[in-house]
Amino acid sequence: MTTRKAPRLDKKQVVETALRLLNETGLDGLTLRAIAKELNVQAPALYWHFKGKQELLDEMATEMYRRMAADADARLAHGATWRERLLAGNRSLRAALLGYRDGAKVFSGSRFTGTEHAVQMEANLRALVDAGFTLPQAVRATSTAYFFTLGFVTEEQGVEPLPGQRREGYDIDERAARLADYPLAATAGAELFQDYDEGFEEGLGLVLAGIAARYGVG
Repeated sequence: MTTRKAPRLDKKQVVETALRLLNETGLDGLTLRAIAKELNVQAPALYWHFKGKQELLDEMATEMYRRMAADADARLAHGATWRERLLAGNRSLRAALLGYRDGAKVFSGSRFTGTEHAVQMEANLRALVDAGFTLPQAVRATSTAYFFTLGFVTEEQGVEPLPGQRREGYDIDERAARLADYPLAATAGAELFQDYDEGFEEGLGLVLAGIAARYGVG
């Protein structure tokens, strides 16, 4: 009767390798086989820790969150208002996602495997409830801002997979010439496909202003 032995590598090694390879291959090229090759093990060894790619993505998103939260908490002042918390949290989220090729796609739909996210979530909800939101309103407000950020970065990374790296087909002048018969749509390209920092701040500001107006909380 044989005894099953644990593999030499641990879950943390696998996740760190996967996050590093993500920038080289993108999400489509990130396979368990590629990760195993990088770790110099056979692919079945990874199944000790992950039943499939989605479980790995869940753990990758969790690790991305851990790194983001540590940085965000260090910059957030004690007693921050609900606006300040949502601004800081979503700015940190965008920065974290942009640190990885296809970072937004990895995050989207993934399930956190730990409970670290509950710390910030609890604090954010508490700040909104204390400001006068009901709990359902606070949940809707935080999730709407989160979905905006996730969607914004998904589109941003569709044009620029990594900062400074632009996909072919997104030349602003070429697009304007191609849509010359539609002057407003042609000019819109300059707003849609460049100056992402400015666009994100403006969009997030619109979301927060809408939240305040909708629920009547300043």
